[in-house]
Amino acid sequence: MGIDRFLILFLVATLVSGHGDDLIRLPSQASRFFQPPSVEENEEGTRWAVLIAGSNGYWNYRHQSDVCHAYQLLRKGGLKEENIIVFMYDDIAYNEENPRPGVIINSPHGNDVYKGVPKDYVGEHVTVNNFFAAILGNKSALIGGSGKVVDSGPNDHIFIYYSDHGGPGVLGMPTNPYMYASDLIEVLKKKHASGTYKSLVFYLEACESGSIFEGLLPEGLNIYATTASNAEESSWGTYCPGESPSPPPEYETCLGDLYSVAWMEDSDIHNLRTETLHQQYELVKDRTLNGNSLYGSHVMQYGDIELSKNNLFLYLGTNPANDNFTFVDKNSLVPPSKAVNQRDADLVHFWDKFRKAPEGSARKAAAEKQVLEAMSHRMHIDNSVKLIGKLLFGIEKAPEVLRSVRPAGQPLVDDWDCLKTLVRTFETHCGSLSQYGMKHMRSFANFCNAGIQKDQMAEASAQACVSIPATPRSSLHSGFSA
Repeated sequence: MGIDRFLILFLVATLVSGHGDDLIRLPSQASRFFQPPSVEENEEGTRWAVLIAGSNGYWNYRHQSDVCHAYQLLRKGGLKEENIIVFMYDDIAYNEENPRPGVIINSPHGNDVYKGVPKDYVGEHVTVNNFFAAILGNKSALIGGSGKVVDSGPNDHIFIYYSDHGGPGVLGMPTNPYMYASDLIEVLKKKHASGTYKSLVFYLEACESGSIFEGLLPEGLNIYATTASNAEESSWGTYCPGESPSPPPEYETCLGDLYSVAWMEDSDIHNLRTETLHQQYELVKDRTLNGNSLYGSHVMQYGDIELSKNNLFLYLGTNPANDNFTFVDKNSLVPPSKAVNQRDADLVHFWDKFRKAPEGSARKAAAEKQVLEAMSHRMHIDNSVKLIGKLLFGIEKAPEVLRSVRPAGQPLVDDWDCLKTLVRTFETHCGSLSQYGMKHMRSFANFCNAGIQKDQMAEASAQACVSIPATPRSSLHSGFSA
């Protein structure tokens, strides 16, 4: 076990230092703001916003940081607190790992974005059910929380922003179950059918986030969506240890996500009365791609693209301090030198913690244990899915089925109930997929598209997963089971 232990630590060190391309690749590429007057609500209707961080754990600091920044941006823009609904686990600000207790920052030199953020839905109340109920304005369906919902009318405009891990066709949540694309799309269709908004804009930060709307979000719902990545690639964390710019030295985690930071920092400096959704999309797309495909992703847009001609003011309000600015069709915000794959951000945290801890200290031992558990879990999930593929399709055909990607414009899977069933079956025998294992959702979808049934999946999973390693702490509250 000694050799395995040092090999794993070496591989993680290689990953987080950014020098591993020629060696071996890991399973994944690897102060309160002033109170402005409310925005006018005459012919433009009321502005509503739903902000959700779908993770927990200090290693996922960036997701709650993103959402807190978004809240402050909207409040500075003039949206009323009662019209902004916030979902976040709220275990970061006062976490023992946080070097500034009670403070959350979203950039290396950023202000506190946590102060004043309402605790509408926190902890175990950050659920798919409550999120959907809030969007639909269905107070009777809520379980816990503040009771705030989008109580919108036909002339209102809604902005939804989600930040977390994802995978093909699925978005993470800090509680069970996770959120499937088909269910989210049905909720959006139901919201449209209720006639309770004029337009809706959805900004989505997650790996493979394009798969949430690809082939699923129809035109004609007055919904415009942009995603941090296309249907096949990761999204990226930024302001991470080892990057330039890097977080303050006392921080051992990524402060934000590349796509999220891009749209919010753009909004912070522009006159949103004159900047359009399309102009922001173009600037965010350029910054998130980061000049290459090694440390960046392709921002996408879906739904009623013509809505992108609307000014951001309709959804975000605007900071009065910027109202005299003229929009410049050029990205003045410089992208980082590199970024961290969302799925590897936990390893970056554990490794930075291990690297900085004094030799022989309990902190160093704990960080080493976190690294080893995380890597053991990853290898278990990857090997289990590969073996199940071989058992179901044979050694030669399995790689093709596991990696198959449908043509652009087609949804991930034909039968979403089948996908949910196969995932639950896998987890019954092999343990939680966790935020890392979401990368394999396409493989399970391909199993469904090939006609695999529950009993076949159960038999293969039982054979493949004779023993299950302990679930790492970074995978707690992560699972697909209903």
